[in-house]
Amino acid sequence: MKRILVTGANGQLGKCLRDAAANFPDLQFIFASKQALDIENPDLVRKYFQENHFHYCINAAAYTNVEKAESEPERAYAINAEAVKNLAQISHEKQVILIHISTDYVFDGKKRTPYVETDKVNPLNVYGASKLTGEEFIQQLCRRYYIFRTSWLYSQYGHNFLKTILKYSREGKPLTITTEQTGTPTNANDLARALLITIEKDMQEYGIYHYTNSGATTWYGFAEEILHLVGKLEDAKLAKTNHYITFAARPEYSVLDNSKVENKLNISRISWQESLRTVLKNKF
Repeated sequence: MKRILVTGANGQLGKCLRDAAANFPDLQFIFASKQALDIENPDLVRKYFQENHFHYCINAAAYTNVEKAESEPERAYAINAEAVKNLAQISHEKQVILIHISTDYVFDGKKRTPYVETDKVNPLNVYGASKLTGEEFIQQLCRRYYIFRTSWLYSQYGHNFLKTILKYSREGKPLTITTEQTGTPTNANDLARALLITIEKDMQEYGIYHYTNSGATTWYGFAEEILHLVGKLEDAKLAKTNHYITFAARPEYSVLDNSKVENKLNISRISWQESLRTVLKNKF
């Protein structure tokens, strides 16, 4: 039976992985929160790997506050780069296959067709740069790894765009949402399932992959669909803007091409609209 360590187990993706694990009875999981395993401490990580035998490590721990990263880059790099370096080095030493989650924000958004894995990276903000550095450490230090770049993650857990829109709608607060950025909202439950399918199939097709739900929209389009599905669109105080000011620069276009994950790992996807509908129906 394959044993899988999941770091960052109390985060959004970690909780979705815990839910998804119930559908994979042939896999054995160890879910480690930051309190149980601080991946910033290489001595603790090495000791944890020595005391436990793992076949895979899914790194679901990350610094994800894009705005705040601009004012505290040291923290972003400590978690998204240096801690990933620790995991990569120790995973390689212990012959553990590392699965790491990265981001569409490694790209600058200048392209107008979906990004493939081999496209030039050029992050515009600290968050994207820190995640890219983490990717580079893995490629330097590991022989067996999967890096999954994803985008616009949301779910029933944690702080995310979906929950913010629902909260503002309930409270009757006005919403001004940008039309400047185009990407793909991705259900973290779907990503979790894709990661576990990768382990279950054990195809050993290592490397960088893009995984998102299918289709594309703007943040305004995402908000509009959320409100439509919960029957609040007509009552919502929803406005669009193409001049939404943020501290961190963001790519205008960050749609990811998923052909590789479909062809090499045989992982199917559903549209972001269908996945959103499922979450709202089953999780809220």
